[in-house]
Amino acid sequence: MGVSSYPLLEKWQQSHDSWLLRFGLPTDQKFLGTDPRLPTCISVHHDSSLLDKDKDKDNNKVGLLKKSYSPISHPATERTFDLLVKAYTPVPGGGVGDAICNLRVGQSLVGKLKAERLVHGSPLIGKRWNRIGLVAGGTGIAPLIQLARIILDDPADDTKLLSINRNEHDILMRKEIDQLAKDHPNRLYVSYSLTGKNIRSDWEGYIGRGSVDMAKNALPPPSSSDGKTTMIFVCGTDGFRDMWAGPIARAPPLPDGSKGPKIQGDLLGVLKEAGYEASDVFKY
Repeated sequence: MGVSSYPLLEKWQQSHDSWLLRFGLPTDQKFLGTDPRLPTCISVHHDSSLLDKDKDKDNNKVGLLKKSYSPISHPATERTFDLLVKAYTPVPGGGVGDAICNLRVGQSLVGKLKAERLVHGSPLIGKRWNRIGLVAGGTGIAPLIQLARIILDDPADDTKLLSINRNEHDILMRKEIDQLAKDHPNRLYVSYSLTGKNIRSDWEGYIGRGSVDMAKNALPPPSSSDGKTTMIFVCGTDGFRDMWAGPIARAPPLPDGSKGPKIQGDLLGVLKEAGYEASDVFKY
């Protein structure tokens, strides 16, 4: 599937610097992806040469920028898809998020559907594990919301979601997450943790960026604990992911000069210390 244009249909401000945006699909396309059972991800293309401010440190125009976004909508959603986008202050070589958030209804996003992501050998998510844990740092909640929607299609799955943010008002998608949990009682369990300094005294969630105790209390146990299969997905900034599960490596560049595929690498960090094996974890 090549590069396509997706018109902006609606947008809602999610926080002071993030937006929910709904885009339409081309008229001949029912779903964003090729298989409505599989997670989707789109590489957004932004031609920064159109803006004089988008220059590198040598004052040269940067040109085409690309950034990947996973929709928060279910991949089986017909005719539209939703993105959660943070409008980071543009810097040289960046600014894709800011450009998306500043789109007006009727304008189009240009992008290309990315190849299916293999999770330990298969792109399928549903009906593969007995228990699933989702660990999100900030905007890392976006791809995990999509996974949660897919997972909740199977009434046999047991899912625990841990969302970690600096302040309470920074918790993205909180209303939608809490509604998902309400709609799926005894199947989706949600926990929040805050890392900021000014946390109210009656805050009932966790405090901190992550710990072994937090992992043991907020996530399903490792597969080795009782023979049932567990998968923990971790998504957030590089530093957040590294702390929870260790860094992702990358294979050598491809013949065309593009980046080599990502490699999961060794399991390290909080999850390793909490007793999980590499086969229990996927760094998203």
